[in-house]
Amino acid sequence: MASAAETAATERVALAAELVEALAQEAARGEGSTRRPASTYRLQLHGGFGFEDAARVVPYLHALGVSDLYVSPILEAAPGSTHGYDVVNHGRLNPELGGEEGFLRLAGACAQRGMGILVDFVPNHMGIGPRNAWWMDVLENGPSSVHARAFDVEWRPLKAELGHKVLVPLLGDQFGKVLERGELQLAREGGALVVRYWDHVFPVAPRSVPQLLRHRLDELRGELGPGDVHYQELESICVSLEKLAPRTDTSPQAVADRAREKEVAKRRLASLCEASPRVRAFVDENIRIFNGRKSERRSFDLLEKLLEGQAYRLAFWRVAGEEINYRRFFDVNALAAIRMEEPRVFQEAHRLVLGLLRDGRISGLRIDHPDGLYAPPAYFRRLQASYLVERARALAARRGTPLEPDTEALVLERVFEALEAGRLPPRPLYVVVEKILIAPERMPDGWDVDGTTGYEFLAAVNGLFVEPEAERAFDGMWARLSGRREQFADVVADKKRLVMSSSMAGEVNMLAHRLNRISEMNRRTRDFTLNELTRALVEFVALFPVYRTYVTRRGEVDDRDRALVERTIARARRRSPVVDPSIYDFLRDVVLQRYPEELTEDERREWLELTLKLQQITGPVTAKAVEDTAFYTYVRLVSLNEVGGEPRHFGTTPEEVHGLLSERQARFPGSLSSTSTHDTKRSEDVRVRIDALSEIPTEWRAAVLRWHRMNRAHVGGEGGGAPDRADELLLYQTLVGALPDGGVTPGTRAHADFVGRIQGYMEKALREAKVHTSWTSPNEDYEAGVRTFVERILASPAFLADLGAFSARVAAVGRLSSLAQVAVKCAAPGVPDVYQGCELWDLSLVDPDNRRPVDYALRAQTLEALRADLARGPAARRDLARSVSAPETLADGRAKLLLLHAALHARREQRELFLAGDYRPAHAEGPHARSVFAFARAHAGNGGRAALCVVPRLVLGLLEAGGGRIRWEGALEVPHGLPRRWRDVVTGARREGDALPLAELFEDFPVAVLVSE
Repeated sequence: MASAAETAATERVALAAELVEALAQEAARGEGSTRRPASTYRLQLHGGFGFEDAARVVPYLHALGVSDLYVSPILEAAPGSTHGYDVVNHGRLNPELGGEEGFLRLAGACAQRGMGILVDFVPNHMGIGPRNAWWMDVLENGPSSVHARAFDVEWRPLKAELGHKVLVPLLGDQFGKVLERGELQLAREGGALVVRYWDHVFPVAPRSVPQLLRHRLDELRGELGPGDVHYQELESICVSLEKLAPRTDTSPQAVADRAREKEVAKRRLASLCEASPRVRAFVDENIRIFNGRKSERRSFDLLEKLLEGQAYRLAFWRVAGEEINYRRFFDVNALAAIRMEEPRVFQEAHRLVLGLLRDGRISGLRIDHPDGLYAPPAYFRRLQASYLVERARALAARRGTPLEPDTEALVLERVFEALEAGRLPPRPLYVVVEKILIAPERMPDGWDVDGTTGYEFLAAVNGLFVEPEAERAFDGMWARLSGRREQFADVVADKKRLVMSSSMAGEVNMLAHRLNRISEMNRRTRDFTLNELTRALVEFVALFPVYRTYVTRRGEVDDRDRALVERTIARARRRSPVVDPSIYDFLRDVVLQRYPEELTEDERREWLELTLKLQQITGPVTAKAVEDTAFYTYVRLVSLNEVGGEPRHFGTTPEEVHGLLSERQARFPGSLSSTSTHDTKRSEDVRVRIDALSEIPTEWRAAVLRWHRMNRAHVGGEGGGAPDRADELLLYQTLVGALPDGGVTPGTRAHADFVGRIQGYMEKALREAKVHTSWTSPNEDYEAGVRTFVERILASPAFLADLGAFSARVAAVGRLSSLAQVAVKCAAPGVPDVYQGCELWDLSLVDPDNRRPVDYALRAQTLEALRADLARGPAARRDLARSVSAPETLADGRAKLLLLHAALHARREQRELFLAGDYRPAHAEGPHARSVFAFARAHAGNGGRAALCVVPRLVLGLLEAGGGRIRWEGALEVPHGLPRRWRDVVTGARREGDALPLAELFEDFPVAVLVSE
């Protein structure tokens, strides 16, 4: 007869099988998956714009045609966070945004209108500080913390003094100076001891507390007597803490005992201090003594000794680059990477957000920085499986059988099996990832996601508005003005080396020492020196052409990664700065897991660990070197310097864009189609205005030379070189792209605001460039010189007049290009994403400029007026389209809002056509064929419905030749097999035929999005 335990186990197995079968049946009926958005609108949430503010915007967004809200991270972040990426508690909605109550109002507002919510989720890192309980526990207990495995800490770093400690580099000066100035202060919080440094708080290790409590204890014993209950309690607390296992003991029992007993001791000490004023005074006086006196250096010895016993080492912030021993988000000390590959960490970090998905409060996730994860494919598979487990939990609850932890583990196991067997859909949860693809890189196979956040789309479509034939002229201009002739690839490699020798030197040194240990395992490689290995590693990373490889946790290497590594090693060997080039063969073998047969399992694991760690470093190094450095130094045409972009590729051809969009529809049709984001270097409207410079290279060069002569007297700074010619060129491009329509008049508030914005942008650009100044070593003289230069040239009537006239030319064509971008992203494969405020013209620059408050009242009023005109009938619709797109009114932005409204409503009404329809390139014929980009979408299962998108490109010459209006010649050839009758979604005009004249397509509005009738 089976025991009760055996019976219960059998029942759990049966229940797990039943639930997974129910999930499979649900999937077969087309149920159980989250919605795929037809469009998204990104909102940046923060303390000044929280959940309830977002809820108030929802009716406007729904009227605009948006299907899904898309929001920045919603979990509790560091106090005062303006972005939410510094999450401190995965189990709580951010109270500064409105907490649970506010979020439920937002979710309700969306649900009422049939809208979903796509949420930005951060699996790679957390904000650290007092509000992060995991981090504080690690600082208190070191490797014996219950949360030690949550963070990627090297407990045995190169510096022996950091053994079993975390380096915390946030002091404003050398440790000794900070200590002796009395800036580090011991304090008591109830029964816990903490160390304060201004706003920072650090826990005191449990085994260190008796150092303070036993100081002068004989005096207290003599005063109270050995039999005093309060004295005995204090002695007992000391003994209990001293008996705790050292923090190096990480056995499960020791960790559990420590976690329990330290809290008991804190409660006892708090109660004792409350019960005995004498003991409280004794403890507080000891704290005063430990805190020292500024006039007596030796008085700080007690506090120094206590700090030496902690599981952390406080240090000057400047040592972080070389000595930090926890993995960070890029080089940001305040963002510690977490080990999402650990099952418990994954479970705790995702519990709340998965519950919101299960309950339908949110409908999908945007995953931030996936390339920082230990094993991205495994993470995405776990994420999809965990969503299915939550679905199973809901099914079990409806049956009245709550899912217990043991059963949940079984369900997860069965779900993985069903996914592997194809019995469950691999992507039930809508997930897009912030994967940066460097052309011609493709999304990796085997990722259970719907696609990317769209940076590759942005780069490709933006390139349509760059004239490739102007590249040589821009090369020559850049070389003459800057004196720099290196190729962009060489710039990137140099900047990677800079990053690896400064802000990320510690990570590279750690990898090099791991590589050195591996080299010692074999007699053929043991003579490679540490310096040689370090140089080889640096050169490999510097030349690696993409963000990272994806070698699996089982050591599997795919063909794509193998080819990338082989090519990089070959390049590094040719440029080898090391004595023995064969060292690269060794590095290649390690990265590609080509083990010598004689290696033991432990040694092979060392090889694999190095590769897996290396993969997590190449991405941050690349991002810092490219996006945050090279993009600000190689400024040939800065509209190409965009996240996911390739400045060396001077424009993209229509054929290249057709290829990207065709592949997108075939592989990842759920990808977002972004043109502006919170991370872009400049807004979509600024970008295309700068693109237009490529159409007039001669005039642009003349303008830059003219402005340089005009403003030469304002160049300042020590030695008269601020700004240098490269920075000056960046400034002029920025001014041309961002100058408000109509210019700015000195003495007005608009002028002062613009000057301040440009000065702020230039300060950030200069520091990111790391040429004359940087974030870590600001050069105030150079920065002040550039600030003054900006102020003076923007106060010059002559310069402002010249700048205004020139900018008006590129703004005119830029507005047409902006409308073309909107039309393409709304009709192309993917999910069009609108960044907050960009439904009207937006001339924002990089953050924080692009996170300024948005005037939603203005937008709602403008949309309401447009909708009122549209409601008056077909003739009024056509008149409205003509009116808002006329040259004299185009600058007010209503044309962009009207286009978005019409196109998004078309997508929402014909969701399947735009989400699943085939992609068909289309072509124009005639004199202006080169100035047209077009494609069709067709969906056989949607009643044979189809759509056409036709937009202008590279039309500055045509625009000016027509006096502000293009006189189109030629026709669009409708792809074979598509319908012959069409309706323009903006103007309502009907078109018919196999060839549609361009003059008719564009007679009422600058772009055409048509649906079949």
